[in-house]
Amino acid sequence: MSRAAVGEGAAGTADGDRSPGLWRNRDFNLLWSGQCLSDLGGAMVELALPLLVLQQTGSPAQAGLVGTAGLVTTLVCRLPAGVLADRLDRRRLMITCDVLRLAGYALLAWAVSTGAASLPVIVAVVIAGAAATAVFSTAEHASVRNLVRPDQLTAAVARNEARAYAVALSGPPLGGLLFGLGRALPFLGNALSHLLSLVAVSLIRRPLQEVRREAPQPAAVSAIQGLRFLLGHPFLRALLVIAAPLNMAFTGMIFAMTLALLDAGVAPALVGLAGTVFALGGFLGALVAPALQRRLPLPLLMKLLCWTTAALMAVSTLLAGTVPAAIPLAAAVFLGPTANAALFAHQAAVTPDHLQGRVVSGVLLAAGSAAALAPALAGALLARFSPAPAMLVFPVLVALAGCAALRMKGCNWREA
Repeated sequence: MSRAAVGEGAAGTADGDRSPGLWRNRDFNLLWSGQCLSDLGGAMVELALPLLVLQQTGSPAQAGLVGTAGLVTTLVCRLPAGVLADRLDRRRLMITCDVLRLAGYALLAWAVSTGAASLPVIVAVVIAGAAATAVFSTAEHASVRNLVRPDQLTAAVARNEARAYAVALSGPPLGGLLFGLGRALPFLGNALSHLLSLVAVSLIRRPLQEVRREAPQPAAVSAIQGLRFLLGHPFLRALLVIAAPLNMAFTGMIFAMTLALLDAGVAPALVGLAGTVFALGGFLGALVAPALQRRLPLPLLMKLLCWTTAALMAVSTLLAGTVPAAIPLAAAVFLGPTANAALFAHQAAVTPDHLQGRVVSGVLLAAGSAAALAPALAGALLARFSPAPAMLVFPVLVALAGCAALRMKGCNWREA
C-alpha cells in the first residue's frame, strides 16, 4: 500500500496542495516545539533524579529502584494509553497529562527546596510522571497524521527523531549543571517545560483525531481489537519483528560497552564521551533522514539497516573496552532515524485513525519491553564471557531479525 492511501481523516486529503509545508505548518510546529521543551525537561530529570536519591540515601540500589519504577510504569501503561488515545479527545488528554506532570514536578521541586523530598515522595512523583508521559507520547504519535499531509509524514517523524537525539545530547549535561547550582532547579525546570507544552498543545487549532461515529467498546475489548489489527497486518507484524530486536540490540550494546569501559579502567569522563558520540550519530542521521528516505526505497533501506547495523556492531565488539568502540555504534545508529521515519510514517498511513493509539502503543510496548530486558541480558553475558563474545550476541540478533522480517509471508515491502 502506498503512502498516498492514507485514511480519510489525514491532514491534506481534504485541502490537498493548500496545506502548508512542514516548516510553515503552525499546528505541527506547536506540537513539536512544545515537546522539544518537554523532552528536554524530562532528560534533565533523568540525570538529576539518581543524583538526588544518592545524596538523600547514599544508596545506588535505591537510586536504581527509582529508575526501575519509572520504566515499569511506562511499560504497564502503554496498552491502556493506546485505548485512551483512541477513545478520548487527544488534545484534552495531552493537556491533562501536562497538568499532572506540571503539578508533580513542581511539588517535587518544592519538596527538594524545603528538605521534604523523602524517597516515597520521589517515587510517587516518578510513577505519576511516567504514567502521564506514556499516555501523552501515545496520543502525540497518534495525532501527527492529522496535522501533516500524507507526503510529509516521513519528514515529520524524522523531525521527532532529531528532537529525541538532540535532547539526549543536551538534556543530561544541562540537568547536571542545574543540579550543581541548586538541587531543586532541574525539577522546577521540568515543571516549567510541561507548562510550556500545555500552552503549545492548547493553541493547536486542528482536530487531532477523526470524528468517532461508533460507541466506545469496553476497554479490554478495545485493547484486543487494536492488538488483533496490529498482529494481523503483514507490514505491522514485520515492524514489530524489526523494532523489538533493534531496540534490544542497541540498548544491550550500549550497556555492555559502558560496563566494558568501566571494567577496563577507562575514566568516567571518557565513558560519558562514548555515549555522546553515539547520540551524535543518531542526531546527524535524523537530520539527513528525509533526504535519504527520498532516495532509498524501503526494501533497500531495510536491507541496509539490518546488514550495516549487524556489521558495525560486530566491529564494535572487536574494540570492546576502548572508547573507539563507540564510533562503529554511532555509525550503526546513523541509519536508524531514516528507517524509523519510513516505517512509522507507513504505519500511520496503513492504520485507521480510530486505531492509531492502540497500534502505536503495541509497537512501543514491544520495543520498550525488549529494550528493558537488554541490560539484564548484557550483564548476564558479561558475567560469563569476555566482552567481545558477549557483545557479539546483539549483532547476530539484528541479522536474524532482519532476515525474518524481510522474508515474512504477506509483507510486500515494495509497496510500503
